[in-house]
Amino acid sequence: MPQRERLVIIGSGPAGLTAAIYAARANLKPLVIEGGRPGGQLVGTTFVENWPGEKRILGPELMQKMQAHAAAFDTRFIAGRVTALDATRTPFVITLDTGTILHADAIILAMGAEPKRLNCPGEETYWGKGVSTCAVCDGFFYKDKRVVIVGGGDTAMEDASFVRTFTTKITVVHILDKLTASHAMQERVIHDAAINIIYEHTVTAIEGTADGVTHVIIKHQKTGATQKIETDGLFIAIGFKPNTSFISAPLTLDKWGYVAVSECTKTSVPGIFAAGDVQDFRYRQAITAAGSGCMAALDAERYLNSPATK
Repeated sequence: MPQRERLVIIGSGPAGLTAAIYAARANLKPLVIEGGRPGGQLVGTTFVENWPGEKRILGPELMQKMQAHAAAFDTRFIAGRVTALDATRTPFVITLDTGTILHADAIILAMGAEPKRLNCPGEETYWGKGVSTCAVCDGFFYKDKRVVIVGGGDTAMEDASFVRTFTTKITVVHILDKLTASHAMQERVIHDAAINIIYEHTVTAIEGTADGVTHVIIKHQKTGATQKIETDGLFIAIGFKPNTSFISAPLTLDKWGYVAVSECTKTSVPGIFAAGDVQDFRYRQAITAAGSGCMAALDAERYLNSPATK
């Protein structure tokens, strides 16, 4: 017989672990499915300096603390990645890549989203050592330094505007012959002498030393000509992909693949809630993910304790 749980939380980043802390304190005895990367995106970062109460803490250390906090309230954890979710019946049926099948009375989806990558040489080598997808998180470290931002949409323009508060040495590399950001976002950067925009180019390689990134190689899309740009950091802003590949009807996704929610964390299926980057394409911060994890746990508690579900 499949194991039956009152509440299963899919994902173990800030949203999932915060949800687990609140749910465990409410005696819901949550089970957390850790996913392919336990701890989420923060385990791949260096220092976090915008987490309340921690002036400076390593991303992996912060996630270890959150995991230990959840475990202290008897949250249980199971390794594995969800491959299928049947939301057409209750209890809901969850299938893991390990072959384990779980039944759940309620679910919190907290799988997060993955930043799209360049998949070029050097990207993995210097990830977290000069290569980042979060200017808001890491821009402070590049005061008066050289920065390259890849992308031409709103996120790239927001990154350029944010990093502009720290440095006047910014280069935007965009694959097309014009920006794709909204007009208002473009206006923030195209007339700024501190921001140089290079069109019709892609980053094909990232180079550096043991201390971090020193150069990027860019290639012209039409001529194939390459050039080397000196830089101390590279921010990739070409979009995110929510981890919703196993989601199907009747659960509703928006046009970008994020879980659609109403009334904060409720999905289209009663008893299933969503928190963090899997439903948030705007803010994508650890603290906002944690906040929505709290809300999802409170919503799940109300659902599970309602007369209709008892």
